Amino acid sequence: MKLARICLFIHVFSAASVLVNSIDPITTSVVIGIGATLGRTIYNYLRESCSPKWIAFNATGLEVDLENKLFGQHIASRIILKAVTGFMSNDNPKKPLVLSLHGWTGTGKNFVSKLIAENIYKEGMHSSFVHVFTSTLHFPHPSQNHIYKSQLQQWIKGNVSNCERSMFIFDEMDKMHPGLIDSIKPYLDYYDKLEGVSFRKAIFIFLSNAGGDKIVQKTLEFWKAGRSRKEIELKDLETLVTLSVFNDDQSGFFHTSLIDKNLVDFFVPLLPLEYRHVVQCVLAEMKARQPQPDKDVADKVAKDLVYFPKSERIFSVKGCKTIFSKLDYYT
Repeated sequence: MKLARICLFIHVFSAASVLVNSIDPITTSVVIGIGATLGRTIYNYLRESCSPKWIAFNATGLEVDLENKLFGQHIASRIILKAVTGFMSNDNPKKPLVLSLHGWTGTGKNFVSKLIAENIYKEGMHSSFVHVFTSTLHFPHPSQNHIYKSQLQQWIKGNVSNCERSMFIFDEMDKMHPGLIDSIKPYLDYYDKLEGVSFRKAIFIFLSNAGGDKIVQKTLEFWKAGRSRKEIELKDLETLVTLSVFNDDQSGFFHTSLIDKNLVDFFVPLLPLEYRHVVQCVLAEMKARQPQPDKDVADKVAKDLVYFPKSERIFSVKGCKTIFSKLDYYT
C-alpha cells in the first residue's frame, strides 16, 4: 500500500512535469507549483516528522507489552503504564515526564525504555526523536565536562525545538558526573518556556544500577519469609531506593539537585529475576526466532546462568542479559 501510494505520487508528479513544455507561462507556474507541492508531500511521506502520523501513543499496546514481555516486574509495569498513560493523555503537562529506573543488570531497564518508545513512536527506538546517551561512551573524560555540559544542553534544546515530543534516555546514570546531571535540571523543571522553547511534553528516562543492592536485599527478605514477590509494593522499596541513590557517593545522583528538588516523577525499582523469569525470557526470544519454542532448550539456557545466593540459587546475577548469546550456543 505504501509503495503504491509513492508510485502514484511519482506518476502524477511526472505527468505534471511533462505538461510544463506544452502550456503557457502562467499555467506553467501553476503546474510547477503543483509539482513542488507534490514533491514536498512525497518527501514528508517518506521522512519521519513530528506529527500524529509518526507519534501516537498506544496505551493498549504498552499495557499488553508490559504484561506479556516484561517478566517478574509487577511494580515497574504498574508504575510505567500509569505514568506514561497519564502523561501522554495530558495535552498541557506542567513539566516533562522524568522516570528513573533502578535495578541490577539484566532486570529490564533498557527493555522498558524500548517498550515505551515502541508504543509512542512509529519507528520505536529507531525514531529520530528518541535520543540515547551512555555515560561511558558519550561523556568518557571528566576533564571535558565543561564541553559535554554545553553540548548536552544544546543537543536537548535543539531536539525539543524540532519536536516537543522528544524522548531522552540516559544509560549508566550512576556513572554520570553530577555537574552534567545538574546541567539538564532546567529542562526538567516547571517552566512554561526556556529561551522560547517548551520542554513540558518531553520524556526523560534515567537508567541506573544505583539502589540495586537495596532492591535485591528487600526481595530476598520477602523470599526468606516465605512471602510472594508480588506482595512487594512500591512503598517497600521507594524510600530505600531514593535514600540509597541520594547517599551513595559513588552514584552520579550524589550531590545533584534532581532529587531534593523533586524533579524525578517516579523512581521505578526493577526486581532481581528468578529462574522461572529467565525461562520466560528465553522462551520469548525463541518465539521471536521460530514458531515453536523448545521448553527443554529454555531450561538448559536458564540453568547455565549464575544465581545467588550460591546455596539457594534464587536470583540470576545478570538477569536475562546473556540469554541471547547462550541461546545461539544451544540452538
